[in-house]
Amino acid sequence: MSVSLPVTIDDIEAAARRISGRVRTTPLVDSASLSERIGVPVGLKLEHHQTTGSFKLRGATNAVLSLSPGDRALGVIAASTGNHGRALAHAAKAEGSVATICMSHLVPLNKVSEIRRLGAHVRIIGNSQDEAQVEVERLVAENGLVMVPPFDNAAVVAGQGTLGLEIVTQMPDVSTVLVPVSGGGLAAGVAAAVKARKPATRVIGLTMERGAAMQASIAAGGPVLVDEYPSLADSLGGGIGLDNRVTFRMCRELLDEIILLTEDEIAAGMRHAYAEEREIVEGAGAVGIAALLAGKIRDIDGPIAIILSGRNVDMDLHLRVRVMNGEADPFRGEAA
Repeated sequence: MSVSLPVTIDDIEAAARRISGRVRTTPLVDSASLSERIGVPVGLKLEHHQTTGSFKLRGATNAVLSLSPGDRALGVIAASTGNHGRALAHAAKAEGSVATICMSHLVPLNKVSEIRRLGAHVRIIGNSQDEAQVEVERLVAENGLVMVPPFDNAAVVAGQGTLGLEIVTQMPDVSTVLVPVSGGGLAAGVAAAVKARKPATRVIGLTMERGAAMQASIAAGGPVLVDEYPSLADSLGGGIGLDNRVTFRMCRELLDEIILLTEDEIAAGMRHAYAEEREIVEGAGAVGIAALLAGKIRDIDGPIAIILSGRNVDMDLHLRVRVMNGEADPFRGEAA
């Protein structure tokens, strides 16, 4: 890497040792349908088979284990679009701590219910991740809780990077890695691991057109605010924080490209995952498949690894997506 970055390969390897036995090593399997369509081997990294249904458990577990026993006893807190909250609730409970999760009204009820089931305290605040974060900061100041951010945190990024280590081990000749990008914790960690082990491998970030915070921030030269809209890829919603210290710089330096996807394209990815791969993934987890199907990945010259990042989708919504061919956008008109 040409510049010094907040999270290094040493940090990621240390995280892998720390979380070993607490987090699954997920399979990377061949996709016959996509390989035939694209003309090169395509592998699916089944991270949606992770214990809490998404990659977020890696970063949350590494962050909780990195805290002192005294800090864990105070309780941990975070803002979340759902999956980080579920992961942090699980990781905190496993270590005898308690999590408080602040979420906006846009977070699907199935994700809220699961976080409550894991014993976390839940607060629903406002209509954006940024508004939920304001509540986090208030509770930290008033109650002394320890904040474990969903992405802009070195321990979280290092934990997510362990997924990148697994990919280059499972697919040693990988040429391109397709990774969902929102606040950038997964994309930054995976890119840091992959680029350290295989510098020539491309790492491409994928997100929805509606409220693409990292892409807008990189284009602007610094973190910017974006509006949040309903999306099939709800887990990719939210800003990156105007005081972002970790993920903005890493994504700007390490990602080769960020590609935006329409709601119809995301829906097509979800349908393909179900019909052809026999996998149920949420919209955020389907963006890699969606990008390939839409022909948005250019200059393909070798094996591709796609991260299926999460499965925590409302099943009624999943059914609507499967049957709405040609009218795939359940939120059409709400972004105006």
